Formats: sequence, structure tokens, C-alpha cells
Amino acid sequence: MTTYRGSWGADGVEAFLREAEIPVRIATHRPDGSLWLVTLWYRYRDGALECATQASADVVGFLRNDRDVAFDISTNRIPYRGIRGNGTVTISDDDGKAVLRDLVERYLGGDDPSLARWLLADDRDEVRIRIEPREIYSWDFSDRMGSDTDG
Repeated sequence: MTTYRGSWGADGVEAFLREAEIPVRIATHRPDGSLWLVTLWYRYRDGALECATQASADVVGFLRNDRDVAFDISTNRIPYRGIRGNGTVTISDDDGKAVLRDLVERYLGGDDPSLARWLLADDRDEVRIRIEPREIYSWDFSDRMGSDTDG
């Protein structure tokens, strides 16, 4: 069960996650205990954040070693708003690259077909990273900073 604090409740967080085309920043630990930060595309499904990446990516090994993560999804332009939190990761095969296909459509649409072809190439082995949030803190400075909602 996710705990929500800050500017928005569960409905506000869900609306932000569905509309924002901003990558998620995920913080995890490397096996030596040092911190590692990675930025990935995400989709929001059934109360969780889902990402896809190559099965051979270092972050996959780090997450298999330590399933606890922190995350941040926030705008880089005024008005500043977003979420941060923590949760637990599960990793599974991205069968048929279903998650990756959704992410390519969400973030690229038809704007970069060469990148989309490279990402979806048959020789790439992809995994799904699913983050089940435990706690989400949201903030929204729109009232103080104006209403330009560019991500």
C-alpha cells in the first residue's frame, strides 16, 4: 500500500504520472554500497512505474542485488512540480518488448524512427523493471510560479 504526502493525493499523483513525459530518476545501491543514479523512461500501470532496459545493463544487476530504490519524476521548467518516493523493484523479461514498445510510443511517437528501430531490434534482450511505490511525496509550485505546464 502506497502512502501519499504533499500537494496531491493518489488521484493527483496518478494524473501527473499519466500526463508527464519526463523520465524517472532511480537511485539504487551498487554491490559495494555506493549509490547509483539512472534515468529511464517509464509508464504508469496499476499503481506502479514500469521501465524497460537491456538485460545486460549494470543497473539490472544492481537492482537484482538490492530491490529497494528511491525515485524522482519532476519538471525541469517553471512551474516546478513532481513526485519523489521510494519503493521495491521486481525485474522480469519484457516479453515481446511490450513495455519497451509502449515507452517508445510514449516518448518518441513517430519523431525518431531510427532510434525506435535500434531500441526495438531483435538482438536486444530487454527486461521490465517494475517499481511498487511504498511512499510518494508530491509538490506543485504552480500557484507561486505560474501555470506554464511544459515538462
